[in-house]
Amino acid sequence: MSEGQEMRLGGVGASPGIAIARALVVVRRPLQAPYAVLTDEAQVAAEVERFNEAVAATEAELNAAKADLSGGLAEYAHIIDAHLLILRDNMISQRAASYISQRRINAEWALSLAVQEAQSAFQRIKDEYIRSRFADVDYVTNQVMRHLIGHQTDDIARIRDKVIVVAHDLSPADTAQMDLDWVLGFATDMGGPTSHTAIMAQARAIPAVVGCQRASRVVQNGDLIIIDGGEGLLIINPDEETLHLYRERQEAYELYSQEVLAQAGQDARTADGVRVHVVANIEMGAEAGGVAGYGAEGIGLYRTEFFYINKRQLPTEQELLEDFQDVARRMGDLPVTIRTLDIGGDKFAHSVDLAPEANPALGLRAIRFCLQERGLFKTQLRAILRASSMGRMRIMFPMISGLGELRKARAIVEDVMTELDHRGLAFDRQIKVGIMVEVPSAVMVADHLARHADFFSIGTNDLIQYALAIDRVNEYVAHLYQPLHPAVLRMIDRVVRAGHANGIPVAMCGEMAGDPRAVPLLLGLGLDELSMNAMTIPRVKQVARRTDLGLWRAVAQEALTLPTASDVAELINRELNDNFPDIFGAAASEKR
Repeated sequence: MSEGQEMRLGGVGASPGIAIARALVVVRRPLQAPYAVLTDEAQVAAEVERFNEAVAATEAELNAAKADLSGGLAEYAHIIDAHLLILRDNMISQRAASYISQRRINAEWALSLAVQEAQSAFQRIKDEYIRSRFADVDYVTNQVMRHLIGHQTDDIARIRDKVIVVAHDLSPADTAQMDLDWVLGFATDMGGPTSHTAIMAQARAIPAVVGCQRASRVVQNGDLIIIDGGEGLLIINPDEETLHLYRERQEAYELYSQEVLAQAGQDARTADGVRVHVVANIEMGAEAGGVAGYGAEGIGLYRTEFFYINKRQLPTEQELLEDFQDVARRMGDLPVTIRTLDIGGDKFAHSVDLAPEANPALGLRAIRFCLQERGLFKTQLRAILRASSMGRMRIMFPMISGLGELRKARAIVEDVMTELDHRGLAFDRQIKVGIMVEVPSAVMVADHLARHADFFSIGTNDLIQYALAIDRVNEYVAHLYQPLHPAVLRMIDRVVRAGHANGIPVAMCGEMAGDPRAVPLLLGLGLDELSMNAMTIPRVKQVARRTDLGLWRAVAQEALTLPTASDVAELINRELNDNFPDIFGAAASEKR
């Protein structure tokens, strides 16, 4: 144990809460794949068999971890199911096996080649959320590699001291098996707020900070550390003053969390009586079963990309239908908004006859791709429409840039409805069809789009990047990604006004919607619905209930006149401190 000067590392707050304990550093060094050439068919056959045994052993471990999930965590078995799908996916297992046979190389090297190809495919993906999913591929294949090399992993389930786990990375299976009587939280070098490990930390209500970059190298076993999952902060060897402050914050946060979660089922009705709908974003159907516990009033964004990404076989209508029907059953009478495919042809492992693109992010993707690949598009629409006979399904088109695209997409929906009529299949003919507003051109023609859409949902993640020409994962310009930029606020205002003028509701499903500090401003701008990660819903609903909409409409109008993001931030922070002193004020900060 080192007892040195206090040190702080910033990261990403993956799961809120404060934990104070000694560190247990889990060291899992990156595995180096050995290279060997096979000299005869007998060696090739033996190597393929050795690879298959490693895959089978990894599958057995994942199934065992899945079986250990119980109670409320059973709803998150889909995360381990995703890892099982990755393990069985032809992009990894079949390709590695074929490399062993065709190139006469050892299993470790063949696997590393397959992983490199998969990583290259993920790196070309424009959507940061989807791109971050490569961490799951990396985890699964690393487990196979460990079996091939004969490297044993640490058994986190056997920890029997009260500790905070510090590691380069952790898997959802690791997180699921942590005994919370002993593991009080964790910090990792890798990861982001939407990683599966973060989702599992949230599901278990365990404080976590990810993306600390060098925590596993700086922290030593036995160091006293503090993690603040709300602020995304890791403190190593805190001094007495810091320790005292965070013990008070820890106690205050626990009381606050109990109060907020207990009220999660209440409506989000502002202080002056205006109802706000607060719904959840999900990426897999099985997640739908857990969102109601956080007070979600429906699904505002169901991403469907994982049915398609890097798959050799496209999902069938029946496969999609069964998943959508399951979501409808889980949600009952609550609305479910399914976003149609939001990636391009370069992400498919099967054959799609498309020329390479220099800039796929601005190329044939999302609705553009679907309008070209109509067979694929119709299959997804048929499944959504058929599922609509069982629940309140809504269709949402991504990346609409103008009225022409929306008209074409709606015409295809009408074609599919006619097909289903001819087949005698039930569906909701009055199903709502809306669009994501995430392209500046859509903002400028929002008045025209609103006459042909049943609802808008503003995707701030993309809208901000396109509007400000910022890649927020580029370390050189990420600081310029500013949700409170006056241009962004004016775009939101323009979209809301266009929607309301034409009698349609306007939602927001980007990360900005789940930021409690932004909620009063967004409501002041007139948003009708906010969609976010389910874990953030209770606090957002609490803030919404405390919002004086009349006051914040005036604040929003003032914000629209300000010249810089810093000016807007100063205004918003001042109003938050004055009107929510117990939540955002200086006193609250000292407590939490």
